[in-house]
Amino acid sequence: MCGIYGIISNQLTRDHLEKSTMTLGHRGPDDSGFFYKDGIGLGHRRLSIIDLEGGHQPMFNEDRDKCIVYNGEIYNFLELRDQLIQKGHIFSTKSDTETIIHAYEEWGEQCVEHFNGMFAFAIWDEKKRTMFMARDRLGIKPLFYSEYKGKFSFASEMKAILADRDCGRDLDKTALASYFTLSYIPAPFTIYAGIRRLLPGHTLTWKDGNVRICKYWDLYLRNSSAF
Repeated sequence: MCGIYGIISNQLTRDHLEKSTMTLGHRGPDDSGFFYKDGIGLGHRRLSIIDLEGGHQPMFNEDRDKCIVYNGEIYNFLELRDQLIQKGHIFSTKSDTETIIHAYEEWGEQCVEHFNGMFAFAIWDEKKRTMFMARDRLGIKPLFYSEYKGKFSFASEMKAILADRDCGRDLDKTALASYFTLSYIPAPFTIYAGIRRLLPGHTLTWKDGNVRICKYWDLYLRNSSAF
């Protein structure tokens, strides 16, 4: 289990980035890392499992124009790594994290269709000036996001987003009604009106202040004469 946090804001400071990320310290006691540039911030708290020495995050591609923070495990990363090496990609670590960022280089947003695993990740693409985020098919790994006062932020837990005082704390009445009716709050809602969950099997792309959400997977049941 790791913790990821990110924010896009003209008022961003490194102090804010570090404090918000540190609220996720219990998710990753082994290491922390930060990327901070021109109003873009990514933070990571790491629980070291794969490539203990070389898996530090945020992690970059060879050209350092793409940066990733990631929570999860890609079960088929060795097979994907071999495919990507054959296509000319150069790896500097043995981590599944690096496989994700090279897969994004090779296949773009369709990279998620190649992953077998549980994951929540975000990639800042400096060339495209986009933040690309994805959540695994069954939603094993959490990912929350919020848009407020010209800012966009995301995190493994809401507490990191709420560390920013500009983020609203108004209760979502629909979510509250669902809780009293169903005894839980269905996604994409949360108890806060301004914070949402990225649904399982979905990606989110931020660009120029606009958010686009796409579904890349769903569970389909075929009709069968056996029933």
